[in-house]
Amino acid sequence: MNTLQHFVSGAIWAGASVRTGDIFNPATGAVASKVRMASAADVDHAVAAARSAQPAWGATPPAKRAAAMFEFRNLLNSHADELAEMLSAEHGKTIADAKGELARGIEVVEFACGIP
Repeated sequence: MNTLQHFVSGAIWAGASVRTGDIFNPATGAVASKVRMASAADVDHAVAAARSAQPAWGATPPAKRAAAMFEFRNLLNSHADELAEMLSAEHGKTIADAKGELARGIEVVEFACGIP
């Protein structure tokens, strides 16, 4: 069975905790996968990583930040069908509802593209 890990400093990271939680299929109630639970030390590690990355991001010119956000938007658009399937499986939404939710999320990213 698939166990989802943490994502820290641009990489998949298991963390120190061995505890997991079940992820249920909302349509059937069956366990679909598991997720690794974070310990306090795992959270501290993730926060420290974010703090250490912030100065570089803060020093990044606005145009370069905007380019990163536009690339994120492009990735969301190019994987829209796959993301809608994931939303449907994880939340029990119809595909149409999932695509609508994704479209609203992409609108937020587009707004963020114009902030810098």
